[in-house]
Amino acid sequence: MGDISLPVLKGVSLSIGRGEMVALTGVSGSGKSTLMNILGCLDRPTGGEYWLDGTEISKLDNDGRADIRNKKIGFVFQNFNLLARTTALENVIMPLGYTAAHLSQKQMIEAGKAMLERVGLADRMDHEPSRLSGGQQQRVAIARALVNKPQILFADEPTGNLDTRMSDEIMRLFREINEKEGVTIVLVTHEMDVAMSAKRIIKLVDGEIATDELVEGR
Repeated sequence: MGDISLPVLKGVSLSIGRGEMVALTGVSGSGKSTLMNILGCLDRPTGGEYWLDGTEISKLDNDGRADIRNKKIGFVFQNFNLLARTTALENVIMPLGYTAAHLSQKQMIEAGKAMLERVGLADRMDHEPSRLSGGQQQRVAIARALVNKPQILFADEPTGNLDTRMSDEIMRLFREINEKEGVTIVLVTHEMDVAMSAKRIIKLVDGEIATDELVEGR
């Protein structure tokens, strides 16, 4: 912040294994979103190391991190981030235009349809976001995040704009993706009932890991 150095994360050290489902929790300002941005190759730490699948990410430039994101990572956000005047199917296949140039348009459409069927929206493919409920929009966002078959899915407050029933449905979908397809999932949430859907909860307090615990029965 100008000439002021403001440390956000302080001595954070952790390891997340392939196939885990982890929740990052903490109050606003605890550092959880900053940690997710580093893990998701959006930001670069000012110190320390971050290794992802054998690659030391903190030494990569912007293009190098973008390449890793395109190949290995999917993102789901609280506000869905869907294009307004674009159908659900067009929203889902959009990432393929950047990362799957080897696919024909027909193959991209088939991949998009398969993902929308996977999240239970086979009958909503031609609907624009304004004609979808909040839960349906989040399902479209999840399908878009998964269409490139990422190894890791980051979800930043994915149920923040949803009611309880829709939140439960979205979390059930995340668990299914994690358990059946082996996708590593990292959830950022301040809601403990959402965090309890994960298998492991990491709580941040003032930029430090306060607790790192497995969830009983999961």
